[in-house]
Amino acid sequence: MSQAIVSQSSGPVRVMLCDDSATVRAALARVLEADPDIKVVARAGDGRQAVETLAGMSVATRPQVVLLDLEMPVMDGMTALPLLQQQVPRPAVIVASALTQKGAAVTMAALRAGAADYIPKPGAAGGGLHDASFRAELVAKVKGWARMGRAAAPRPVPAPRPSPAALLPRRGVKAIGIGCSTGGPQALAALVRGLNRKLPVPVVAVQHMPAGFTAMLADHLNRLGTLGCAEARDGEVMQPGRLYLAPGDKHLLVEAASGKLVARLNDGPPENFCRPAVDPMLRSLNAACEGGVLAVILTGMGHDGLAGCKAVAAAGGAVLAQDEASSVVWGMPGAVARAGLARALLPPEGLAEQVLALVASRAGAFA
Repeated sequence: MSQAIVSQSSGPVRVMLCDDSATVRAALARVLEADPDIKVVARAGDGRQAVETLAGMSVATRPQVVLLDLEMPVMDGMTALPLLQQQVPRPAVIVASALTQKGAAVTMAALRAGAADYIPKPGAAGGGLHDASFRAELVAKVKGWARMGRAAAPRPVPAPRPSPAALLPRRGVKAIGIGCSTGGPQALAALVRGLNRKLPVPVVAVQHMPAGFTAMLADHLNRLGTLGCAEARDGEVMQPGRLYLAPGDKHLLVEAASGKLVARLNDGPPENFCRPAVDPMLRSLNAACEGGVLAVILTGMGHDGLAGCKAVAAAGGAVLAQDEASSVVWGMPGAVARAGLARALLPPEGLAEQVLALVASRAGAFA
C-alpha cells in the first residue's frame, strides 16, 4: 500500500464522487459540501466515466480525492483504481465498501493495490449516509488525505530520533500495545513492514474497524512477512513475535495466567464510542505486564488510547506516537503528545526503528 500523491494547491479540497447510484452521489455531495472546506467538482456513475472525466479536466481543477465505489456496472472500482492512479497529479482514492465479508476482502485488495483508505457504507438500520459517525469519518478522511498530499513535497526534515536508552520502560519491554483508527490500516502496515526482525515479545493491536474487516486486515498484515498476524482468539496464549489484532465489535483484553499472557475477548460496552477500544486493551496489558509495556499510538480521530497511555506511563512503561505530518488525523496521537506522554513523535517507519531498538536493548520475557 502506498500513499497517493495529490496536487498541493490551496483552497477547498476538490472531490470526485464515483458511484452508480445518483441518489448516493447526491447524498454524499450534501455530506461533504456541508463542510465549507470541501467542494465536489465531478461525479461519475461508473469507473470508466470517472477515468474519462478525470483525464479531461485541467490540472488546476482535477479532484485531489476520489471517493470510489467498488461494485459498479460498465467498469467496477477495482478495474478503475489503477487507471485513476495513472493520472498526474495522482489523486488519493478512498474506496467505499459494503459491510460484508466480500466487501472486506475487496477493500483489502484495493488497499494493497494502492488505494489510500476505505470508508464502509453504513446500513439503513444504522441511519445510512445520515449516520453522524459515518459523516464525521468521511469528512475527516477526505480532508486528511488531501492535507497529506498537499504536504507531500518538499518532504520535511526528519526529527532527530531519541536514543533508545531515553525511552526504555523501567521494567523492560514485556509486550507492545498498538492503537489506531482513521488512516490506521496504512499506518499499521507501514509500522509492521518496518519490524523486519523477530520480536522477543508479543504485539497486541486495536484498529477501529467493523466486524469482518479485521480478519481481512490481519490477513493483509500477515502477508507482509514480518510478524505472524491473526485476529486474537479468546483464551489463547500470546506468543513472542506475533501480532494479535482485536476482532471487530469485540474488546481485546490481556490477562496474566500461569506466567503467560492470555487473550480475552468480551462484549463490554463501548469506550470512547468504540468497540474494540484501545484504552481497555492498554489498561489490561499494563496490569498483566506490571508496567512493562511499550505503547504505540497511530493516526486516528478522537482520544482513544489516552487514558491507557496514562496508565502505562504511570506504571513505568513507555509511549511512542505518530507525528502530525504523517497522520491522516492527528487526534489520538495528538492527544497523547499534548498530554506530555509521548517520548518520541515519528512516522510509522521511524516508530518501527524505535520499537526494534527498544526491545533489543532490554526485552523482558514475561514472568
